[in-house]
Amino acid sequence: MSICIATLNRGAYIGETLDTIVGQLRDGVELVIVDGASTDDTETVVGRYVAADARVRYVRLPKASGVDQDYDLAVSHARGEYCWLMTDDDLLKPGAVDRVLAALDGNVELVIVNTEVRTIDFSGTLRGALVAKQEDVEYAPEDADRLLVDTAHALSFIGCVVILRSFWFARDRAAYYGSLFVHVGVIFQSRTPRTRVIAKPLITIRYGNAMWTPRGFEIWMFKWPSLVWSFAGVSEAAKARICAREPWRQPQKLLLYRSIGGYARGEYDRYLAACPMTPTKRLLSRTIAWMPPRFANALSSLYCGLFARHARMNIYDLSRSPHATFVARAVARSAGY
Repeated sequence: MSICIATLNRGAYIGETLDTIVGQLRDGVELVIVDGASTDDTETVVGRYVAADARVRYVRLPKASGVDQDYDLAVSHARGEYCWLMTDDDLLKPGAVDRVLAALDGNVELVIVNTEVRTIDFSGTLRGALVAKQEDVEYAPEDADRLLVDTAHALSFIGCVVILRSFWFARDRAAYYGSLFVHVGVIFQSRTPRTRVIAKPLITIRYGNAMWTPRGFEIWMFKWPSLVWSFAGVSEAAKARICAREPWRQPQKLLLYRSIGGYARGEYDRYLAACPMTPTKRLLSRTIAWMPPRFANALSSLYCGLFARHARMNIYDLSRSPHATFVARAVARSAGY
């Protein structure tokens, strides 16, 4: 197996990640790191691990080409039969590599590794597991609907993917460059792979630290739903359980992004101004874009505190927003972080 990491300017975090991986390497397991031309000290940090262990390989690109292309390139450099597409700022739990190797019995083309989601400093738990399964479960190619419904939210995090390298190369990857979710396109573009989900979380996600966080509105309002709804082999009913086809039409979504600083006049002009909508919807979407962000934050936080306390990641986002109000901080404290 090859553990494949694509990284960019993560010198402050990647060492902590590698500390949880390198000690688990063994014969037949390597670590391949593709650096998209970092301008910080990522090369220096990674270099220490390369010098200490021949199973760690580092490929530095002359220029950034995008996360999708970089992961594709990492797989091309890999030597393992399977590739684990790991992230550059999250942590493997002890024993994770051995548990994954045990799941690679030759009968599956994809293993999905369950994950827990914690706050950015790992002090609080936001989700105990992204796949709600108590026991390992398998999916046949004809189970595409069930696979999407059960695992799509976990698959929005690339680090949970362990995929047969030959399966990866048999699929169209270039069509998904720029989607930010090339792995999801590889999995669902046609016949879905024989899949096993490891129910026990083996990865700890550092939530709120993604490189794409400033692009959240574009990603979750447009890129992610466009990708999910493009899969011809999945029913519309299954897709609808993951996300709306056009979530930007939902006022509550716009209000949330206004509350955390992701939606304002610029986003309205760039993404929504040319979208067809009724006069009422247009007025509402513009009103939310013009709304004072602290007022939106207080309103969203109050709603979460009263009616959606299960939405822990939303509450956390609201409390960390540059527009956070005392209401957001109070609701976050009551939630335990």
